[in-house]
Amino acid sequence: MPTAAPSAYDQLSTPVLTVGADGIVLAVNAACAQWLVASARRLARMPLAALEFEGDTLARLTAAGAPRESARLQRLALSVPGGAPRFADAWLTAVDDGGWLLELHPVDEFPGDDPVAALPLALSAALKGLAHELRNPLAGLKGAAQLLARRLPGDDAASRELVELIDSEVVRLAHLVDRLLDPAPPRAHVPLNVHAVLERVLRLAEAEAGWAVKLVRDYDPSLPGLEGDPDRLVQAVWNLVRNAIEAGAGEVVLRTRAEHGIRIGATAHALGLRLDILDDGRGVPGELAEQVFLPLVSGRAEGSGLGLALAQQVAREHQGSLAFRSRPGHTVFTLLLPYPPEGREARDDAQ
Repeated sequence: MPTAAPSAYDQLSTPVLTVGADGIVLAVNAACAQWLVASARRLARMPLAALEFEGDTLARLTAAGAPRESARLQRLALSVPGGAPRFADAWLTAVDDGGWLLELHPVDEFPGDDPVAALPLALSAALKGLAHELRNPLAGLKGAAQLLARRLPGDDAASRELVELIDSEVVRLAHLVDRLLDPAPPRAHVPLNVHAVLERVLRLAEAEAGWAVKLVRDYDPSLPGLEGDPDRLVQAVWNLVRNAIEAGAGEVVLRTRAEHGIRIGATAHALGLRLDILDDGRGVPGELAEQVFLPLVSGRAEGSGLGLALAQQVAREHQGSLAFRSRPGHTVFTLLLPYPPEGREARDDAQ
């Protein structure tokens, strides 16, 4: 097999790699080099398995002695070592000389439409209507609990404990209703240091989790300043970190990187901030994956189901996006925030 991609492959807009029987990349076409942001010379002679960002699917399929069967791989994550992952649906085809042909069809990192954008307006109105209707009964329950507490004998500790439980639960539900009816209006954005925001979140996490969870900082110190609402960003990131802790994570990583050429919704941005919150907890239950950002949806009996909905709202307030991928033992929530054009200039000046 030639060490340069056949000219016919270079005419394709689809990324293609040719691989030898030993699992070593022989050649890539121009589209593949451009997609992986690496030269064809660098990619040639690399083990195909080294390009897989997570897992060992390619290594298993192309291993010596493995059945030589063509395979379709959905949402395969590939990257050059040290590079950002790219995602594609892939066809791995066995060829006659014992090698392989890998054809890639790039897809978005996070599949599906934004569930919040798809939320019908009628459902949103129904939630507010329900919250409004709950206010009066909750006020009545609180008043009744207070009257009952006054009539209890001083030595009836068991009954008093139950009344206090009723009162505390009513207060919690009333607070939930208030948050549904009166979300905090957005404030004017100010210059901020995103790492200062993350340090505030980590202090909250250390206070709540103590030594039970390992908190890891993986910051890019060269990031330019951002504009936003620091309190709202603290609240959003803290909700994500707390969810990870409550999902049984033993380690939570906060990772910041600059991301070039990002697209958020229908808008392209030259430069953005990528904040990944990674954890090794139980992950997002499969049955909730399509609804996890909707209000009142929670995988925990004691959860309010507002934490992720609020984090999504904060991302929107900053013209950003929030998405995730999850499996047991590995969950990543990714917050993308765009920099204005001058943010790119500031970064270039800093370098």
